Amino acid sequence: MAKDDYITLGIESSCDETGIGIYSTNKGLIAHQLFSQVEMHAEYGGVVPELASRDHIRRAIPLIKSVLQESGLELKDINGIAYTAGPGLAGALLVGSSIAKSIAWSLSIPSLAVHHMEGHLLAPLLDKDNKPDFPFVALLVSGGHTMLVKVEAIGKYKILGESLDDAVGEAFDKTAKILGLGYPGGPALSALAQKGDANRFKFPRPMIDRPGLDFSFSGLKTYSRNTFTEYPDEKANIAKAFEVAATQTLSIKCRRALEETGYKTLVVAGGVSANKSLRLELDQMAKKHNNQVFYPSMDFCTDNGAMIALAGHIRLTKEQFTDSNDIAIKPRWNIEELEVV
Repeated sequence: MAKDDYITLGIESSCDETGIGIYSTNKGLIAHQLFSQVEMHAEYGGVVPELASRDHIRRAIPLIKSVLQESGLELKDINGIAYTAGPGLAGALLVGSSIAKSIAWSLSIPSLAVHHMEGHLLAPLLDKDNKPDFPFVALLVSGGHTMLVKVEAIGKYKILGESLDDAVGEAFDKTAKILGLGYPGGPALSALAQKGDANRFKFPRPMIDRPGLDFSFSGLKTYSRNTFTEYPDEKANIAKAFEVAATQTLSIKCRRALEETGYKTLVVAGGVSANKSLRLELDQMAKKHNNQVFYPSMDFCTDNGAMIALAGHIRLTKEQFTDSNDIAIKPRWNIEELEVV
């Protein structure tokens, strides 16, 4: 390792995926690996928090060893450790926090609590060749979160709008469950929607006729259930109508956020940012209004250790690390509370 290099180990364990990443000042992302618990939780139709926590305990240390081996580094080469402290499932967060703090204490190196949604927001910066410049508007669509954020700089965030009930990812999963598509439902619903007729049903675009930038997808989910009750043999058409309504709603609100801020750049991140229909809708909107849209690579749309390593690296190299060895988590953590870098 070069003397002027700084190596950050990132640990992600907020929900149902254990992610480890290593980020270097000189080389960028060196290595990352991910273990998904989807198969385990599918039996129950959703994430079981206790099972998630126990699986993180089993997977985290072997993954850390594997990523170190892949990178050609040893634990003593690590200069700082970043871990997801929230938002997320309390038990799952405690696993990552306790491991990070223990390793940091044993090596006498700093550790840093990372905001999960800041990790997603910064994930497009992992692409060295095509990354956004500040300022921009961020659409964060991950798990139980749907929010629009005004991003002036790293750590300088203002929430412009957020979901008042179901996040869009939750609405995808719940609608898929209504249609009998199993878990995880979002990708299955999108695959089925490809076979549907976009002109068969027209679902409402929730809250687009109201001022403001908040979201509400619970009613759209209910509308889907009622339509399925009446037309049980038209699953593909219902899936298509739902997806079109959801993605167009997101696009309309994104356009409004860009107009309100005067910004020309939109960043879209989180699991739903992998949705091809959403990307097409936003790309068309951006082209029409002379805006730019940036997404993470597909590998970094879902929860991952690489984004935590990056977010932590930026702050650790500015010495914004946690001095205490207390294992502290923040299952509910407002992104506006973060310090500016």
